Amino acid sequence: MYGLGTVINIAAILVGATIGVLVGHRLPERTRTTVTDALGLVTVVIGGLNVIALRDDAFVEAVGSGVTLLIVLGALLIGGIAGSLLQLEKRLEDVGAWLQARFVDGESSRARFVEGFVDSSLIFCIGPLAVLGALSDGLGQGIEELALKATLDGFASIAFAASLGWGVAASALSVGAWQGLLTVLAVFLGDVMSAAMLSALTATGGVLLLGVGMRLLNIKAVPVGDMLPALLVAPMLTVLVAAVV
Repeated sequence: MYGLGTVINIAAILVGATIGVLVGHRLPERTRTTVTDALGLVTVVIGGLNVIALRDDAFVEAVGSGVTLLIVLGALLIGGIAGSLLQLEKRLEDVGAWLQARFVDGESSRARFVEGFVDSSLIFCIGPLAVLGALSDGLGQGIEELALKATLDGFASIAFAASLGWGVAASALSVGAWQGLLTVLAVFLGDVMSAAMLSALTATGGVLLLGVGMRLLNIKAVPVGDMLPALLVAPMLTVLVAAVV
């Protein structure tokens, strides 16, 4: 059954968020802040590990050792410009506000709900497991990667929802839309992404995760949502550069 991995992922987020909300009310504000900071630090670590894909053999062989970082930089610049013109970050926040207005009472909770929705959506949708797992599902190669991601997202949802509330549960919509789209594309397009393209996507996603970590740690509100097109640009730039060199 195509899409089963994403369905399991969505269920894990909803269950985890529900547990987190029920537990979170019993935790003092300082504890909830500490939990969010811990998740921010872990997100930074995961982002750093993904950036190591800049040195993957297939990526270096395809474009050259001195070009991998330039491809990621170019993807972030091009994707960031496109995303800012399209106001992707604002649109993502507007979706969160729309959901909050319909399912959560109280204007005072709006910012917290939107923050939970946006940050959780970015974390759960960016990363190699989301992309590779959805592609593997669509190619009929199994749901093991998405099953692993569902487990990780479920536990993360508990911690996030304990601090940020029901907005974390709403991020399941983003996960369903993104991973569902990738699964459908894999079904119809087949195995079209090379190892070099996947490495470029992984490294670019790692940089974006570093930005999400900075948001969670309140270092800087990096507009990661506006940079999401970079995930599409990076593989295309890899193909273009590989064809030239």
